[in-house]
Amino acid sequence: MALLALVKPDIVKSRPGEADWMSALRGTEERLWTSLSAHGSERRQKLSENATYVLADAIGWLAELPPNSIHAIVTDPPYGVIEYEEKDHQKLRSGRGGVWRIPPSFDGANRSPLPRFTVLSEDEITHLHSFFSAVAYGMLRALVPGGHVFIASNPLLSTMTFHALQSAGFEKRGEVIRLVQTLRGGFKPKGSEEEFADVSGMPRSCWEPWGIFRKRFDGTMADNLRQWGTGGLRRRSKAEPFKDVIVCSPMRGAEKELAPHPSLKPQRFLRQIVRASLPLGIGMVYDPFAGSGSTLAAAEANGYRSIGTDRDPQYFDMARTAFPKLAALQVREQ
Repeated sequence: MALLALVKPDIVKSRPGEADWMSALRGTEERLWTSLSAHGSERRQKLSENATYVLADAIGWLAELPPNSIHAIVTDPPYGVIEYEEKDHQKLRSGRGGVWRIPPSFDGANRSPLPRFTVLSEDEITHLHSFFSAVAYGMLRALVPGGHVFIASNPLLSTMTFHALQSAGFEKRGEVIRLVQTLRGGFKPKGSEEEFADVSGMPRSCWEPWGIFRKRFDGTMADNLRQWGTGGLRRRSKAEPFKDVIVCSPMRGAEKELAPHPSLKPQRFLRQIVRASLPLGIGMVYDPFAGSGSTLAAAEANGYRSIGTDRDPQYFDMARTAFPKLAALQVREQ
């Protein structure tokens, strides 16, 4: 499989009233999109004119890309890793548990399964760190200078996950805290709830951390914006910057029915961080673990181009149906 040529910004003729550097960025985006959306021999689905989903392993797909190919990465990875191994994934799909905790109904609603990250062994945590290190090196190589990564984690594993990205060479630029009331944690000792009625094993989780990382660049942010279109975050408006706390309640039933993925994130949250990832609104967003295609749908709703990969055929098929419906959802930021 031939590699694409090393990507450098184009120099193209300006549009009337547009700066030379802005026109060059648009030319580079067009050339990259044409190349990357058809890159490789794996099965793929053109979800729209601006979105492509590839059935491929993220680490392998990233390794085949040339440097400086992707402008931003937004992803919610399988940060337990083992819960997506075949034996436990089949248990999840049959409702039998395994490493997945199948919670009871609560307030009349059936809650989604959650991975039991507290049961990970030392060897599994070491394996998890190695997995994220491999992903991080691939992302660092593929991103253009100044490109950002927004990566979901959880309070139990975020320190280890984020360390893997920093060790690969990314600079940490903060975290987005999604305020959300979940059913994770806060439980009494199993089998002895009455005896220890005032005791919880751990606090009830009410927040979800998303790490923000940036590929280093030379010169000033303004220089990098002109050359690559990256280096900063897109503001909510000229008067208001992007903020690192977003209140977003758990997934509603209607959206979950459109894309029944165990780790689905709401569009009202994803659209905000996807929008922020491309400071000029120019470039491509990549999701290495695309699942139901929700990140690609968020990019579509923002008018961005996007590429996703996932190695699970069932999620690949799910995305073909879920993508247009998720992208068309009318959502209200909270």
